[in-house]
Amino acid sequence: MNFIRFSDLCASGKAAGQRVFIRADLNVPQDDSGRITEDTRIRASIPCLQMALSAGAAVMVTSHLGRPVEGEFKPADSLAPVARRLGELIGHGVPLLADWVDGVDVQPGQLVLLENCRLNKGEKKNSEALGRKMAALCDIFVHDAFGTAHRAEASTYGIAQYAPIACAGPLLAAEMDAISTALSSPRRPLVAIVAGSKVSTKLTILKSLAANVDQLIVGGGIANTFMLAAGLKIGKSLAEPDLLAEAKAVIEAMKARGAAVPIPTDVVTAKTFAADAPATVKAATEVDDDDLILDIGPETAKKLAAQLKQAGTIVWNGPVGVFEFAAFENGTREIAQAIAESSAFSIAGGGDTLAAIAKYGIEKQVNYISTGGGAFLEVLEGKTLPAFEILQKRAAE
Repeated sequence: MNFIRFSDLCASGKAAGQRVFIRADLNVPQDDSGRITEDTRIRASIPCLQMALSAGAAVMVTSHLGRPVEGEFKPADSLAPVARRLGELIGHGVPLLADWVDGVDVQPGQLVLLENCRLNKGEKKNSEALGRKMAALCDIFVHDAFGTAHRAEASTYGIAQYAPIACAGPLLAAEMDAISTALSSPRRPLVAIVAGSKVSTKLTILKSLAANVDQLIVGGGIANTFMLAAGLKIGKSLAEPDLLAEAKAVIEAMKARGAAVPIPTDVVTAKTFAADAPATVKAATEVDDDDLILDIGPETAKKLAAQLKQAGTIVWNGPVGVFEFAAFENGTREIAQAIAESSAFSIAGGGDTLAAIAKYGIEKQVNYISTGGGAFLEVLEGKTLPAFEILQKRAAE
């Protein structure tokens, strides 16, 4: 992907003395009293802010927080707690400015936080007038919020259209590089793991990947539907029988390319969905009518692990079993360990996937962990994210 990098502008001195507007993702969880309970996104934004300050820029940063009603300010929607935490991390106070759309007073070497951008009327609908007003505030617009990259809003897209320069901050640039490495020009074999409760929520992803990957590993309720499509019984396991035709189509599309969707040969079952339910390993052909399939079996896990260790590129979205329960975590643990041991370029994303990565302590062995949620899923669906599209367009001017 061809786009302008903010790091290059800073290194070349082009950001010195310039008004820099950074769209960050500072949407952090808070408790009922407004205290931040988890600050990963704020800490992740610091390198871009420090890069701009070190370059001698006049720095403005904004973010959305929650789902406020445009034009209706409520204290709970304020970025005030974020301003306090930013100040603690940077080592000096960070002023919070309200009603900033018509003008911001900030000098080179200074940093100001602009109040919740979703309070501005026209933000979500990407109002041209609002986008132009935001663009007029700056000389350089920096998009550094991958979590919003799939939305075309005034503070993510409109401003990028009209700012003199539009570029990617270090967080967004890293996502763009990783996605390009994994999907645009992957080392082969390319293996994708797509798991979750329902085929319906990941159907477009499965179809898109089926046209490109060499192995498509399915897990969770999705695997159950594929087992049904392959003629296996799944007892009372979670599945979507009405989507068997779609599952068969994915299997056939892969087969036509000489690729495969590995169907589990053994599974771990229980009679009830509970952490303390007795677990039984059995062949995939021997599932009883009252069984719940809650994990892939050890034989299947070993086969998949071997394939992952031979991969050139791995894309991972979703655990393959109920890994939160100790009796049904072996499949996901073996997958995680195989990814950690593989020499493949690996990219992972999705909330449950991140939880599994943390549980098995493989953060340092995964080449790139995407924090984008919905944006990551849209990339897997084969969609071009609005943020990527506009930044590439601006770079080509």
